[in-house]
Amino acid sequence: MGVCESNRHLVNDGVMMLRVIALSLTLMTGLLCNFAQATVLQRPVSLDTGSGELFGSMLLPKSDTPVPVVLIISGSGPTDRNGNNPEGGNNDSLKRLAWVLAKHNIASVRYDKRGVAASLAATPDERNLTLEAYVADAVAWGKQLKSDPRLGPLILLGHSEGALVATLAAPQVDAAGLISLSGSARPVDQVLRQQLSHRLPPQLLLRSNELLDSLKAGQVDTDVPPALQVIFRPSVQPYLISLFRQDPAAAFARVKIPALIVQGSNDMQVGVGDAQMLKAAKPDAQLAVIEGMNHVMRIVPNDIKRQVASYKDPQLPLAAELGTRILGFIDAIARS
Repeated sequence: MGVCESNRHLVNDGVMMLRVIALSLTLMTGLLCNFAQATVLQRPVSLDTGSGELFGSMLLPKSDTPVPVVLIISGSGPTDRNGNNPEGGNNDSLKRLAWVLAKHNIASVRYDKRGVAASLAATPDERNLTLEAYVADAVAWGKQLKSDPRLGPLILLGHSEGALVATLAAPQVDAAGLISLSGSARPVDQVLRQQLSHRLPPQLLLRSNELLDSLKAGQVDTDVPPALQVIFRPSVQPYLISLFRQDPAAAFARVKIPALIVQGSNDMQVGVGDAQMLKAAKPDAQLAVIEGMNHVMRIVPNDIKRQVASYKDPQLPLAAELGTRILGFIDAIARS
């Protein structure tokens, strides 16, 4: 194979992995729920933030007493309340998780982040997005749920980048518990640097590292090659600057409430090492490493084609152990 052809393969593999990285989709459990819809109230909910209205979905099991409620926070990019992403396809992972919770008498709210799907009008220009705004929105949702007399303890659950949002929001809303699902322990620029290091040909890798250096220093850099636009397009760079300022492990260490860390062994975006670092930062947290689970909560081999396909296949069963671990954690909080 010639050098040019080799580089073409590197570029193709790199672009494929860039799409995986850019998606950072969302959650779930391996149970496909078939239950009587009459036992669960299903309704749209909204939140007036003062700077735009956000829209979501609530599942509320019928109960004579207040039930635990989980605020589900999705991962990066245009991932919607259901775990679906226009750049990567539908998987309905967050929606299915919500139904798993409802089946076990646990309410949930999942929502479209500002600038995404039904909440697009809240921040239509992604140049105006910041991590701090996402955290403030999660806090506002949490306060709204805590004021509902039908609801009991509030648990924040974040997937991937949403795990950082949940970690930063939990103390501000006095949550009863925190679940970090496929959450990074390292600043996200370090994660991206590692993910791209073996996926790009030398010239693109050099440019991606230069871009990461600039953004880490708080500087916008608009000279972005086409192959890197999916991650580093100029319009998303202000958000990346706000994201790169955060140290997830340090934030996790500051959380004083019960916490559960869940990580899949076959996750190609966030590794088991990150979960172990979170555990080291907060030794009283529970740690569940699920064998064979990938970033979108499916049991998938470490094969890039099958990994990418799993992001677009809602029929793939969700990892059953994920549901067991989450339900056990929430049940313990509800009993305490």
